[in-house]
Order: sequence, then structure tokens, then C-alpha cells
Amino acid sequence: MKSLKELYRIGIGPSSSHTMAPYAACNQIKCNHGKNAVYTVTLYGSLSATGKGHGTDEVIRRALGKNTKVIFDDGKIDIAHPNTMKVVVQDDITVEYLVESLGGGAYSINGSGESFPEVYSEKNFAQIKEYCQLNGIRLYEYVYKKEKNIKDYLFKVWQSMKNSVQEGLVADGILPGGLNIERKAKYLYGQVNVYESPSTIENMLVCAYAFAVAEQNAAGGTVVTAPTCGASGVLPACLMYMQKKHSFSDEKIVNAIATAGVIGNLIKQNASISGAECGCQAEIGSACSMASAALAELFNMDIDQIEYAAEVAMEHYLGLTCDPVCGLVQIPCIERNAVAAMRAINALSLARFLTHTRKISFDVIVKTMYETGKDLNKIYKETSKGGLAAAYENKN
Repeated sequence: MKSLKELYRIGIGPSSSHTMAPYAACNQIKCNHGKNAVYTVTLYGSLSATGKGHGTDEVIRRALGKNTKVIFDDGKIDIAHPNTMKVVVQDDITVEYLVESLGGGAYSINGSGESFPEVYSEKNFAQIKEYCQLNGIRLYEYVYKKEKNIKDYLFKVWQSMKNSVQEGLVADGILPGGLNIERKAKYLYGQVNVYESPSTIENMLVCAYAFAVAEQNAAGGTVVTAPTCGASGVLPACLMYMQKKHSFSDEKIVNAIATAGVIGNLIKQNASISGAECGCQAEIGSACSMASAALAELFNMDIDQIEYAAEVAMEHYLGLTCDPVCGLVQIPCIERNAVAAMRAINALSLARFLTHTRKISFDVIVKTMYETGKDLNKIYKETSKGGLAAAYENKN
């Protein structure tokens, strides 16, 4: 597996696959050509189907120049990856690049990915657990042992997560995109003092934090892929709530982020974190799984309990469709971040008491999620041609 820097990326929303990766890939391509190069970019698959809503064409022009021609081709179906684009450059000679946006901000150009090193030799959770038990270490210690210089970067990740929560809690107004969605994080946060029930206050706070990040993402703000932009609110919401409630140190939180990174990395390697490839189970389900593992680490649970928390979180997102209304990362994406954050806390409670009864391993649930994703009809995989998106369009 690659560095956690490849999983946790700090960048602009609203989509790691539709804005962050295309922007980075186009910048890389531009470096190979002169100032007078002319670009024609053709978007295929999910990039074509929901690129307008995600602002894919806007970030491509931001990277390559305003005169870049962007074509949305909905007809091409013989593509290896659902997030594919072709970049034709007319310079001294004509050069063609095939870019695949792999999910979570990662991309490949003409089959070659970014140069992040392979730093984790273990292939699945079972192997990692065996390694940790043989060496008497916790999952976050496994990360630091394998990746010597990652801790400082994870502190930057946590600071960015906190910033996105804090900025989102004070922002108001209408989100861009044409759906006229009002920001709700500030309102939810303001309701905390209205209620006296501890459980209601917990719900309000966790949801407010998740809404804050998801709304920042929808507005094109800076977020951390955890594991994607569309699911970036789940992990920060859980960690922010628990830090404020229990006064966990930033170092303790960073250790939990490292633990969550192991889970996210395994899903990314052995399945997918791309909504275009496997539906929203791969994004929000993975985020919930990561957050559940992080919470279990915060409360010093053993490795079996951490595994159970991550497994049960993913198990109940199997089959979740990715059908954003109008291709925007707003409906149902923003609310899903809040719901998944609450589900992560539920998974923590179950892991505390029921780990000894479990029958399904984390590796089995990851494999199952991937197979389920491959079997999903393509209209439910970030195309906005089915499900809620189609129902909304028909209604209007």
C-alpha cells in the first residue's frame, strides 16, 4: 500500500475524482508543453455525466487556460475506468494523453500513476493484525513504524480538518450550483443550546460538524479527502465532537487519524473508494468505516474491536447508490455525511460489547463491497441518471 499522503489529500472540493484529480493531472500535463499549446479535453463516463455539476470543466480551464475546449461525451462506453478523460495537446506536435481519475484525488496518465512509494508490504487486515500482534504494537504505531515521517503530515491533516469545521460553522447563504440549497451547519450549531437532552445535543453537534465540512466542500472550499471530498465530513465530525467532549489531545486525535488511514488504505487497495466505480458505499461507507476505527482507537480498544467497528460500519452501507441530484455534491451527499458520522458512533458502541460475537472479518466485508459495487447498475454509480437524481428530475 502507498503512503497515507496519497489517501489524505488537502485540496479544493467539491469532488476528489471530478475536480481535485483532473486539476492536478492537467497541471502535470501542462508542464510538458509550451505557453502556446492548445488543449482539447474530452470527458467520458461519470466525468461527462456529472462533470457540469461538479465543475470539472471549470477546474480544467483553470489549470490549462481559459481557451481550452472541453467536450462532454456521454456516448463512449468502451472505457476501462468510469472516470476517464482524453487530453489532446497541439504544440509543436500533437500529443494525446489518457487520464483516469481513480478516486480520492488519485489519477493516472497513460497508465502511469503518481509516484507515491509502496510503504506497506502487508496486503490485508489479517496480515496487518498478525504483524501488530507479533510486535506488540497498535495500528497507529504500525503506521509510524512503516512510514517514518508521516506524523507531521497527519498533524497538518488534522489542522485542515479543524479549519474546515470552524469555517463551515460560521458560513451562511446559498450553495453554488443552482439547487438553491441553504447552508445548514450554522443553524444546526445554533440549536445546541435550545435542547437539554444529552443525546439530542450530541446529535446536533455531530451533525453540525459534518454539515460544516460537507458544505465547505460543496462550495469549493478546502477539505481533506477522507477518503474522498464527497465523504470528507464524516471523520472530522466524529473527531471534533469527541475531542471537545473528552478533551483528547491533538496527538491522540492524530493517532486515531493514522488508524483510520489503515482502514481507508486497505479499502482503496483491495476494493475502491470511487463512487463512479462502486457507488456511494465506496465513499460514505468507507468514510464511516474509517471514522469507526478512529473512534475505537481514541477509546483504546483492542485490534479486534477496531476491526469489528470498521467492519460493522461498512456492512450496513453495502449497496448504497451514488445518485447526486444534478451531479452536485449536495443532495443527498451533505446529509449522508451527518448520518454516517452518527452511524460511526453507533458502531463504536457495538464494538465495545459485541466484538466476541462477530462472524464477518473486515477483509470479507471489503471484498463484498467491491463485488457489490461491480454488480450495481451503472446508472447508480455517479452518473445522476438513476435513483434520487432521476426522481428529482422527473418531479421537476
